[in-house]
This record gives sequence, C-alpha cells and structure tokens, in this order.
Amino acid sequence: MAWIDKKKKILIVDDEVDSVHFLEKILRRKNYEVISTTKGAEAEALAKKHLPDIAILDIVMPDMEGSEVAAALRQHPAMASIPIILLSGMVVRKEEQSLKDVPGKQYVLAKPVTSPEIIEVVEKALAEKESKE
Repeated sequence: MAWIDKKKKILIVDDEVDSVHFLEKILRRKNYEVISTTKGAEAEALAKKHLPDIAILDIVMPDMEGSEVAAALRQHPAMASIPIILLSGMVVRKEEQSLKDVPGKQYVLAKPVTSPEIIEVVEKALAEKESKE
C-alpha cells in the first residue's frame, strides 16, 4: 500500500476580504488546502465539515471575536489541539513577541503580515503539532 501525503487543511477566518484573498493566495502556492470565510459565525460549521489542521483567525471581527471562534473549535474533539494563529491590526510589532511567549498553542501576528511571516508560522505550528502526534 502506497503512502499518500494528504494536503494540510487551513481554515482562514477574517472579516477583511482582501486579507482572506492574500492568505489564500500565498497558502495555496505552498500547496495547502484552504477553507475560508469572512464571518466568524460560519467558521465552526466549516471547521466541523472540513476538520482543518490549523486555523488562522482575525482577532477583531464584527460578528464574532477570533477568541470566540477559537473556543468553539476547541470544543470539538477532533480540533481540540489544532494550532491557532491569531491575526490582529490591534497588536503592535513590539507586543507581538510578548504574546508569543504566553504558554499554549496560539500564535499571534500583527497585521500587516508578510508572506514569509505567515508561511514561517504555519510551518512551525504544523511541525510542532506533528511532533506531538
């Protein structure tokens, strides 16, 4: 039986359409399967349907905060330990490092994020997840 490399699935939730398109483009170029929405309230249903390996969530959204989306994902046994990357325009670069040092599997990036930054954090988070499985 041949070993099949399954594409890693990434859930993106951000109310800014341009941010979603930017993230989709760079992640698909790296051969990730991307599931996305601009509504926090839709994220849980999408996640249950697709069971992502990682989630990228905007912190501040009008309908549902990224932390609320993260809490909802954590309630599902299959997603209880998925890495979560939080994006925020409210976090300044100097605060970003102190938030990264907080224990847990949340990663925090200040917007605007660059392609190399998001790829580095996604790959680091997935590698850490796989090393624990």
